[in-house]
Amino acid sequence: MSHEGTNRLEQQRQEKLQRLKAMGLDPYGGRFDGSEAAASIKARFVDEAEDQTARCAGRIVLLRDIGKLIFITLRDSSGDIQIGLSKSIIAGQWELAKLLDLGDIIGVDGGLGRTRTGEVTVWAKTLHLLCKSLLQPPEKWHGLADVDARYRQRYVDLWANPEVMHRFQKRIDIIETIRESLIARGFREVETPMMQSIAGGAAARPFITHHNALDIDLFLRIAPELFLKRLLVGGFERVFEINRNFRNEGLSTRHNPEFTMMEVYQAYADYNVMMELTEELITSLIAKHCSATILTFGEMQIDFTRPWRRSAFADLLKEHSGCDIADIPAIRRKAAELGIGQANMDDAVVVQEVFEATVEDKLVNPTFVIDYPSSLCPLTKHRKDDPSYAERFELFIGRMELANAYTELNDPAVQYENFLVQLRGREETEAVMDEDFITAMKYGMPPAGGLGIGIDRLIMLLTGATSIRDVVLFPLLKPNT
Repeated sequence: MSHEGTNRLEQQRQEKLQRLKAMGLDPYGGRFDGSEAAASIKARFVDEAEDQTARCAGRIVLLRDIGKLIFITLRDSSGDIQIGLSKSIIAGQWELAKLLDLGDIIGVDGGLGRTRTGEVTVWAKTLHLLCKSLLQPPEKWHGLADVDARYRQRYVDLWANPEVMHRFQKRIDIIETIRESLIARGFREVETPMMQSIAGGAAARPFITHHNALDIDLFLRIAPELFLKRLLVGGFERVFEINRNFRNEGLSTRHNPEFTMMEVYQAYADYNVMMELTEELITSLIAKHCSATILTFGEMQIDFTRPWRRSAFADLLKEHSGCDIADIPAIRRKAAELGIGQANMDDAVVVQEVFEATVEDKLVNPTFVIDYPSSLCPLTKHRKDDPSYAERFELFIGRMELANAYTELNDPAVQYENFLVQLRGREETEAVMDEDFITAMKYGMPPAGGLGIGIDRLIMLLTGATSIRDVVLFPLLKPNT
């Protein structure tokens, strides 16, 4: 629709607003108690039963005015229901009925019946205007052509596209199930700081902010890990947190700078316990919230049937790159073939880059990649039988990393040395040792398993959404120029 046409429609709505006010009506309504969900009304309707009534409220998403009858499709968070407005029934409010537009929010009381076409319908006896919409709903709000506008105006997207509302309701339900499952296993949910004086717990670029009263820089957290481990020192034995992390990095279909992460720590466990927990948790989510164990994700069909594959990092590297993990010259030659710049890059990082380039796209069905090179894992215990490998796994599903877990390092001296290595080459503002965490470890942290799961990516897999923007209510977007 042209800009001129849009302005004309907005002007018409403004004129209706003034007419409503002239009629002594409040265009923005007020309290409306006792409204029943549309889905509930339709579910309880009984054909042939007399004196059925309903009271409901929602937004007008379809309006057909056929003279002395107006049929409205009313949408609430549970779905749609048809409203019938008859001049013979609501004669005293017919002028109000004629001033209704798409997008208006109304409430109705009336009798419940079924039309000749079989549609369950509330025949309004009383009409309540709860909010006058002053903007015309977009005519073409579906499909890729509108995807950017849909992200920017999620408040329209949610009521204009029922499948979007359903996906976000499913997200809420999935997270609720995760909480219930962990609590049933004896885990306690905790909260740790989102503003931290040291950016720790992961290797990522932080967002920096400033606290005026203390005149100090702070970092939005990149991970809650070190604070959750402090709770293990304090005596909590099973803890988890589901909350936001912030990483000052790029935007993509799989990355949002603000994202939801769940981290879990269990005293006296190891990475094998975390593997079992991860597999049990995700398969239970699929059983409860999905219709099958084989899910579609883009062009992929992902089979979640247990048991899931477990493969060593070195074995997968050999299988897909042709390189032995100990043959660093061969790995560097492979990196050069792949166009990976290696200037001043540590051998371990080159190994990781080649793995990411050659292996990760092959991991469609759930795969636990276990036993990473120790040099890549500064917070992880090493295998006793071969210290060159760490007791760490990453879970890949649908060519995405979904989870990361360790047998947690609890030797303060080794942790201190690993921190020194980790800080080399970091920017000055980020290269700060968390001395207090070392102090905490010196008091004694029990052996433990730790797990992090990317909640947004998990929701993507379980809902078939191939962009993280489709599972984050308000994703970060480039400025709309």
